[in-house]
Amino acid sequence: MRQFPKPYADTVAKLRVPSGFLIVIVFAVFSHPTARSLAIGLPISVLGLSLRAWAAGSLAKNRQLATGGPYAYTRNPLYIGTLLVAAGLAIASRSPWLGALFAAVFLFVYLPVIQLEEQHLRRLFPEYEAYAAEVPALFPRLRRFSPKNPNPFRVGLYLTNKEYQAGVGLIAGMLFLFWKMLGS
Repeated sequence: MRQFPKPYADTVAKLRVPSGFLIVIVFAVFSHPTARSLAIGLPISVLGLSLRAWAAGSLAKNRQLATGGPYAYTRNPLYIGTLLVAAGLAIASRSPWLGALFAAVFLFVYLPVIQLEEQHLRRLFPEYEAYAAEVPALFPRLRRFSPKNPNPFRVGLYLTNKEYQAGVGLIAGMLFLFWKMLGS
């Protein structure tokens, strides 16, 4: 993975949430959904949301290194889930511009944030180095990493990590697309 300068990564980490509001506005303006685009995009987004839910329910932030559940296949299942949600929304919206915007945000915002998080995890968990040597950062491997602590999914972690907010956001986005489709 390309290394981003720390000052850049720190800046985009702070802008990650505010830039989301800008993306919502662009999404609202440039989306032109059809029944077919929704039928293709919605399942992709739901798959991404499901991956995010599984990951959030397996993640005890800053208390234990997550190496089980989806973390046994990739170190960043939350970000892969986000990428799938965004891809599904871009397909559902029928806007190549949104697809390009989502890809640019992932490359220039999320990848630097991933690097910052990995630096944090290396400091927090000495065992992270061995885990990172076995499990890829993004593209999942087919062979499962066998952790000592499997991090089973726990609803309490899912709720503590407030992952349900992503579900609410996806529902709002899809309802907007249905509304926009019906109004066309």
